[in-house]
Amino acid sequence: MTDQHSSPSATHLPWFIPQPGQTDALLVVMGVFLVIFVFMFGVLMLRLHHLPEHIAKKEEKIQYQVVAVFGLLAMFTGQHAFWIAGLLLAMIDIPDFTGVLERIARSVERISLKRRPRQSL
Repeated sequence: MTDQHSSPSATHLPWFIPQPGQTDALLVVMGVFLVIFVFMFGVLMLRLHHLPEHIAKKEEKIQYQVVAVFGLLAMFTGQHAFWIAGLLLAMIDIPDFTGVLERIARSVERISLKRRPRQSL
C-alpha cells in the first residue's frame, strides 16, 4: 500500500474548505444560522402583523374587536388595506358613549314610571 500525501496545492487552501472526509463546519454553521434567521424573521413579521391589535388592546379601546377582525382579514386575504385600516382604527380614540346612553335610558325610564297613569278598578 502506498501512502498518499496531500499535494502541495492542498496546503494553500483557505480555512473554510474542509479536508476530504471531514465535516464542512461552515455549511453546518450557515445552516443553523439560516434556520434561526428564518424563524426570527417570521416572529418579527407576526409581531408586526399584530401590531394594531396590540395597540388597541393595550389602550383598552372599544373598537378592539373590529381591529382584530381587520387583522385576521389582512392575514387571510393578503390585502394590506385591511392592516392599514386596523392600524388607523387602533390609533383613533373613539369616545365611549355607552355610559352616557345608559344614564339617559335610566332617566327616561324613571320619568315614564312617574307619569304612568294609575289604573282604577
